[in-house]
Amino acid sequence: MKKLAIVDNSLWPDVYNPVEHWSSYLKLPYWAFRATEGYFPDLNDGFTHLIITGSEASIVEPDPWVLSEVELVKEAVDRGLIILGSCYGHQLLALALAGPSCVRRAAEPEIGWIEIEILKSDPLLGLKQKVSVFSSHYDEVCNLDEDRFEILARSQNCQVQAFRLKGKNVWGIQAHPEINPENARKLLRGLIQKNFSRNDLIEKALNSKPVDSGWIDLIKKNFVSM
Repeated sequence: MKKLAIVDNSLWPDVYNPVEHWSSYLKLPYWAFRATEGYFPDLNDGFTHLIITGSEASIVEPDPWVLSEVELVKEAVDRGLIILGSCYGHQLLALALAGPSCVRRAAEPEIGWIEIEILKSDPLLGLKQKVSVFSSHYDEVCNLDEDRFEILARSQNCQVQAFRLKGKNVWGIQAHPEINPENARKLLRGLIQKNFSRNDLIEKALNSKPVDSGWIDLIKKNFVSM
């Protein structure tokens, strides 16, 4: 039986609720764990799928709970779980599997709806094409060893929008396909209320027209079928 663990890295669930976002799409039995409070799944409990969520935290200044999550990721990979990391989760996968030299501050944060180029057909991401999706990130993945990782997607300002660990069902996606326009606006308004970094970019995103290709529909279908 398929069984999903969602590791929730959010700091302010009233502003950003990734468990709600993902679980509304993924029709699998799931259990959620608050990483920031030190709660993680026991992989002996029969989990087959793992999602590592986004966060308002920065991967380049990791909090103590990140060390436990790094070890969880390594164990989950060794056990052959189907793993998807989104945004911060994407960066955390790179940190766990490739080390701190493979994450950094982005030269320019990507806030709002962006276009992503999928570079090659992939079992999770779908066909080679361009998609529009919501993004909110200040850090990024870099310097991946292409003998170990496939770079699957890029955008104008981010060269590693998605990757796969070769030979494993382990993916990272920098953007937020799971955040629909309504929840994106809630997140953006919440970040402004929290006086988050680069309010100019957040305001610009709030005042722009959402452009969402519905990429999540393909990702959820492929993820749950594995």
